[in-house]
Amino acid sequence: MSRAIELAERGRGQVSPNPPVGCVLVQHGKIIAEGWHDHLGDLHAEQAAIADAESRGVPTEGCTAFVTLEPCNHFGLTPPCTQALLWAGVGEVIVATRDPNPTVRGEGIQVLLEAGISVREGLMQNEARTQMQAFMHWCLQKRPMVTLKAALDSNGVVDGATNGRFTSDASLDAAHRLRKYCDAILVGVNTIVNDDPVLNIRRIPIRQSRQPLRIVLDRTRRIPENSKVLNDEGETIVVHTLPDQEGIALPTGAHGVELNALLDHLGDRGIQELLIEGGPDVWAQFLEEKLVDRAIIIQSTKVLGDGTPSGIDGNTLNDAGLAVIGKKSWDGDTATLWSRPNVPWPSQDWP
Repeated sequence: MSRAIELAERGRGQVSPNPPVGCVLVQHGKIIAEGWHDHLGDLHAEQAAIADAESRGVPTEGCTAFVTLEPCNHFGLTPPCTQALLWAGVGEVIVATRDPNPTVRGEGIQVLLEAGISVREGLMQNEARTQMQAFMHWCLQKRPMVTLKAALDSNGVVDGATNGRFTSDASLDAAHRLRKYCDAILVGVNTIVNDDPVLNIRRIPIRQSRQPLRIVLDRTRRIPENSKVLNDEGETIVVHTLPDQEGIALPTGAHGVELNALLDHLGDRGIQELLIEGGPDVWAQFLEEKLVDRAIIIQSTKVLGDGTPSGIDGNTLNDAGLAVIGKKSWDGDTATLWSRPNVPWPSQDWP
């Protein structure tokens, strides 16, 4: 099962709204085939493992399948995994965790049992649920998990007299990996007005991933019409509080758009991982309302000079219900990882 979880990680950022899933086929105590869900529309993990066995000319009759998530029993972009396992003659299926998705919820296990296949569940359940925590959260809460990412200079400033790039290449690469792992990126309109960012994945291979949805919080809809996010091939939604304007109109909250209504709306759109990228006003709103599940705070050794304070420090993050769970060094920058007590980090390689 540990190997199946390792394989599943290869699909991260490429399979949403499905979770990353891995499968290992074992015969007489030896692994005979492996598979994982590589990208949306591709074979599911069980199907990929069976295809791997076929390509090797290895018989699967009577083998044991170790799979990180309960096999599906419905037609989606691919046929049911339960039927693939039956066709392959698998004798036993060991499942890490049940699927909370209403389209599955135990039905896959029940179908296998009724077909005479032995099923055991719960092996490395916590590890599997941690890996697919955003999917699990969305199935149960119908909301995305929220990760805040901020890059600060050595004094906690985000822009200043010496404007320009101040984080390392390794930090920038990590930021783009994080974008790849998330379904949507959110910024405030001030970030668009001041920086005119593209907010897409550029510095790393995108492979089978999709560019994330871009969300701009703009209460009075003052985003410039020539902004890059409104004029390229990517998808952008502008969220405001004006019912007679284009975009998404939501109720007014304490400091702008009502954020709980926003998260409900994004959950209805199938967004499971939301990345909050900027700027200070938006960070403050999400932290004050305790809506951040994880935070990645990147601190450079460089000094930007007098500028805009980020408003982020240990006290504000602690008050938001977050605690330090680790640190990473990216070419001299220090990335501090924060999370809620009940939210373990998705994997050691995230991002």
